[in-house]
Amino acid sequence: MTLEEMKEKLKRDLDTERYMHSINVMNTAVELAGYYAVDKRKAEIAGILHDCARGLSREGIFSTCIIAGIKVDEINKRQPKLLHGPVGAYLARVDYGIGDEEVLEAIKVHTTGKENMGMLDKIIFLADIIEPERDFQGVDRIREMAYMDIDRALMLAFDRIITHVLEKRELLHPDTINARNYILMYYTRP
Repeated sequence: MTLEEMKEKLKRDLDTERYMHSINVMNTAVELAGYYAVDKRKAEIAGILHDCARGLSREGIFSTCIIAGIKVDEINKRQPKLLHGPVGAYLARVDYGIGDEEVLEAIKVHTTGKENMGMLDKIIFLADIIEPERDFQGVDRIREMAYMDIDRALMLAFDRIITHVLEKRELLHPDTINARNYILMYYTRP
């Protein structure tokens, strides 16, 4: 499937706002990939498809998890929006013909992060947070840091996400905590 065909399918499957967000994430991901010498084509595909499952209903998410054999933990049962990453990776493979495991992994983990994220994982995770239409306290600092030190940018992003989730009194997924701790232990300088 060509990029244009992917875009056409996404236009049908997502609302206009989510589609435009996907375009913005794709463009931001390609820009970050160029800066960090990561394959731009992979960033483009992962960026455009990262939210391909967002058009599914709650029931659609859970039924796709059953079909795809995606493990659903207690946190995901209570916050199914976190499953749009793993479900999106499945749809990218099945509906969009994506076979590149690195691209699929970046789509899969963009909602929570994970320990030992690869560069494409980091790029898609950050692009989703810093794309131009995002507007929240601290986003400009994360944007700036994304082009200076990707791991420090991730730390800022994880800290912001964790604070936001705690303020909303929602469940915090362990993958997010583990991803943050891994970055803190192995990549950031004091």
